[in-house]
Amino acid sequence: MFENLCSLPLQGDVFTTALHPTEPVLTVGLSSGHVETFRLPTSSSEDEEADGDTSILSDGKGTIESLWKTRRHKGSCRALAYAHDGTAVYSAGTDSLVKQFDPMTGRVASKMAIPSTTSVPDAPTLLHVLNPQNLLLATDSGALHIIDLRDGAPSAKPQQTHFPHSDYVSSITPLPPTEHSTSGFSKQWISTGGTTLAVTDVRRGVIVRSEDQEDELLASCFIPGLGPKNNRNNGVLAIGSGSGVLTLWDKGAWDDQQERIIVAGGKGGGESIDAVALVPEAMGLGKKVICGVGDGTLRIVDAARREVDTTVLRHDEAEGVISVGFDCHNRLISAGGSIVKVWEELSELQGNDDEDEDDTDDDSDESDDGDDDEGKGKRAADSDSDSDSDDEESKHQAKRRKDVKNSKLGAMGAHGILGFDGLD
Repeated sequence: MFENLCSLPLQGDVFTTALHPTEPVLTVGLSSGHVETFRLPTSSSEDEEADGDTSILSDGKGTIESLWKTRRHKGSCRALAYAHDGTAVYSAGTDSLVKQFDPMTGRVASKMAIPSTTSVPDAPTLLHVLNPQNLLLATDSGALHIIDLRDGAPSAKPQQTHFPHSDYVSSITPLPPTEHSTSGFSKQWISTGGTTLAVTDVRRGVIVRSEDQEDELLASCFIPGLGPKNNRNNGVLAIGSGSGVLTLWDKGAWDDQQERIIVAGGKGGGESIDAVALVPEAMGLGKKVICGVGDGTLRIVDAARREVDTTVLRHDEAEGVISVGFDCHNRLISAGGSIVKVWEELSELQGNDDEDEDDTDDDSDESDDGDDDEGKGKRAADSDSDSDSDDEESKHQAKRRKDVKNSKLGAMGAHGILGFDGLD
């Protein structure tokens, strides 16, 4: 499904990454405290429009350019986050400072000290820009600070501070805004920390905490349009755990998980899922999640079918994957150890579209059973009454994959190789 296009070696272990929302720009934070921003190669579609090429590897000219590099923090840079419009980047380090800077030049615009309730400095664990008005900052002590951005820079002191978990916050995922929202931005988010999940409102504070899951919750992403049988549009939350299990939670039912998908399990407890990312809908691959695993692999999970793809992508032989995400051109970016890799979904790895359509009935029957070992959980895959709609959805996905393939191949065929009618 995905093929590695290029690898970017770094001068130290990567702790965090952030992707520009509208440009192929990647910022990395290293254990040395350095922050560096790279411009990635153009996408396949841009190459095709420019000179007929359909892959950044087709002419050997695709390069990754370093825009700037500096030692931003004393100690390590632990967290990075881009503003929604990409005009600013925020970094946080073990020097207990949050800095705002220009993404293209690296020039610092403002900074603030991370507050601590003790005499010991409180180091950050996570940054997340919730909306243009609020920056979320989590720390080692378990504090979750809400920082006001309305003046164009982080306020000197947090607007609010909450303690949603007894341990540090490991992930933050915003809930989609309601249909009554006037701003279009989220005001609630889900956080994981230790063995619990919590829902926090920017106005009301922590409103829900889950039961103890007896397994460390490490990474999360929201999957829209995938809910229980009677409420398909509800959406679910996918959470990667320390035991290699991806758990699914129905939106609004935050007391306990609903289903478990074993992604990287084993007799010794499995490999941790340290990063998860939803495959963009525009790619036409369905409701799939990319999991970054502690053994250095990337696993693909079909959340609709509750199945783990047999394809295993190798990011690194020794180091685990600490972050995964998709850039503005829908390329998969993975990071871990001292390397960043760029992956692209290529047409020849998508399989035969006709075969996909022929296998639709068999796949639907398997998912209807809900008895496979990896799909077992607290709720069956309850899709037996939706077989017709599942068939239509599978055919629709196959058509979208075909459209995506055609848009990538263009007139020159895969990788810019000219194709002739009647010849393979």
